[in-house]
Amino acid sequence: MTTTQQDQDVIDLLLTQHNEIRALFAEVKSTTGEPRKRAFHQLVRLLAVHESAEELVVHPASRHDISKATIDGFLREEGDMKRELNNLYAIGTDGPGFDEMFAAFEQAVMAHNTHEEQREFPMLRRKMDPAKLRRMAGAVRAAEAVSPTRPHAGVGESGTTMMLAGPPMALFDRMRDAVRDWHRTNEE
Repeated sequence: MTTTQQDQDVIDLLLTQHNEIRALFAEVKSTTGEPRKRAFHQLVRLLAVHESAEELVVHPASRHDISKATIDGFLREEGDMKRELNNLYAIGTDGPGFDEMFAAFEQAVMAHNTHEEQREFPMLRRKMDPAKLRRMAGAVRAAEAVSPTRPHAGVGESGTTMMLAGPPMALFDRMRDAVRDWHRTNEE
């Protein structure tokens, strides 16, 4: 049986994205040149929208059933990852030290994803009605549609901050992405 977007719940959506993140890490590590840059930009975009949506939708829903300290820990990890991703983006895939920084970054992201998969996701599945989990998947998709496509470390990780600052940053990021992609297409 094929799962449609309407049937997919938020946990299945996030697990699918965690698998996509894992695959993009592998692609960045196994390629060079332009393919590596493209894979890295895909990874940057996916991580940026994924984390923003979690901050807006998932973590606030979990806050009632998981300790505040755990959720705050997730937010700290996400803030650290945004700063590190900013550093990697600034260095570029061909920059000095990229491979070492990227390897450490991958470890941090995979550890963070594992924490969510082992603590937050099972609790959500136990405590929430399946229909609500499906509606949350729609809310995550909507949040991702207006989320920045690059990490903006220092902006803050709260849902309120992302609601206020996210859409303008997303518009700017998407314009930069379009210009970058246009230049790549017209250089060939």
